[in-house]
Amino acid sequence: MSITYSSTVDAPCEEVFAWHARPGALHRLLPPWQPMRALTESSSLADGRALLGLPGGLRWCAQHRADDYRPPHRFVDERITVDARTAPAALSGGWRHEHEFLPEPAERTRMTDRVTTVVPGAALRSTFRFRHRQVADDLARHAQARDAGLEPRVIAVTGASGLVGTQLCAFLTTGGHRVIRLVRRPANGPDERTWNPDAPAADLLTGVDAVIHLAGAPIAGRFTDRHKAAIRDSRVGPTRRLAELAAARTGVVFVSASAIGFYGHARPGEELDEQAAAGDDFLAHIVQQWEEATAPAATAGLRTVQVRTGIVQSPLGGTLGLQRPIFAAGLGGPLGGGHQVLSWIDLDDLIDVYHRALYDDGLRGPVNAVAPQPASANEYADTLAHVLRRPALLRVPEFGPQLLLGRQGARELALADQAVFPAILHECGHRFRRPTLTECLGHQLGKA
Repeated sequence: MSITYSSTVDAPCEEVFAWHARPGALHRLLPPWQPMRALTESSSLADGRALLGLPGGLRWCAQHRADDYRPPHRFVDERITVDARTAPAALSGGWRHEHEFLPEPAERTRMTDRVTTVVPGAALRSTFRFRHRQVADDLARHAQARDAGLEPRVIAVTGASGLVGTQLCAFLTTGGHRVIRLVRRPANGPDERTWNPDAPAADLLTGVDAVIHLAGAPIAGRFTDRHKAAIRDSRVGPTRRLAELAAARTGVVFVSASAIGFYGHARPGEELDEQAAAGDDFLAHIVQQWEEATAPAATAGLRTVQVRTGIVQSPLGGTLGLQRPIFAAGLGGPLGGGHQVLSWIDLDDLIDVYHRALYDDGLRGPVNAVAPQPASANEYADTLAHVLRRPALLRVPEFGPQLLLGRQGARELALADQAVFPAILHECGHRFRRPTLTECLGHQLGKA
């Protein structure tokens, strides 16, 4: 059996091929709904080897074939056995994957994936639809940034191993940027630097053009005194100290994560843009302090952006990661009364906001990173059920999330009512990849 999938990309052959050859491409191409993760990327499309992780500690190894390497038009990889942990052949049989790139008029490229395997083609179609869409969308965003004057930069990133950080770093490196991961363990190689959040080294940001600060303890959980202290202490002090380091460097862009928790959990009937007043609960106070901690960079004249992030949609984590298996089993339904408003954003759209913050001088201060169409809990449940072709009949009463998060955690997280709008992004003409919840969930779950 085999599958052949083709599409046209609005970029020249050389550019499309180069995208696949750069670090991060494998991370961007693996569908998030599949239980497969990149452990080691290939060092070369000519003869390198990529290693993927499967459930149960199994491995999938893909070997690139030197005799089929013809840049910028073709490369080939085949599944091989390397050790006892290699997934048994019964799972997939043989696997030969031919990647072809042929020029078309107007500097476009016909991109074709041809796979020979025992796996039925119907089971693979959603995977290649996802891959081709990712390539086309990413290349379009990089082209837009180049047209706006963004040249290859050196970008320091904290929280690089998290849900957002992993995909953001992969997106940046496939675009030709150098990413330096700031890690809290001994650095491994030239693209990592050891970062002590309590006492960062004076030379931590040497040679860096931009800082994207994502790190912070997970917010989800019971709001015990210990958990609340971890949320605060992992954000406020480390952000201030990193901003102070950036302030000593001329021309650095400082972009920090923030959250729509700034507005407070109970804002029924309001439309919240970046000018809306702050809330008055625990998370609102923490987010205010978190944003204020970037002041040293702004005071020094650096362009500073706080990305107020909505509920990120990806089956790899967060709300969708928790609800997907429940809905897939036909046991899903809206939380609480169902009328509270959820301000969400597709993971790739969030990455685009961070990317834009690197080059758009119009972005300063807080920026709402949310989709233009928030959804009520009822609408979210109905849409997720529709995408998965399952019912959404089992309403979850408020005590459900309270069992997991406690009363305060459930109130400020799972049951929050915030209709947040991306006013600043709208003013600068930003276009979302997936502005509707149906488009977002369809893409993220392979049901587009």
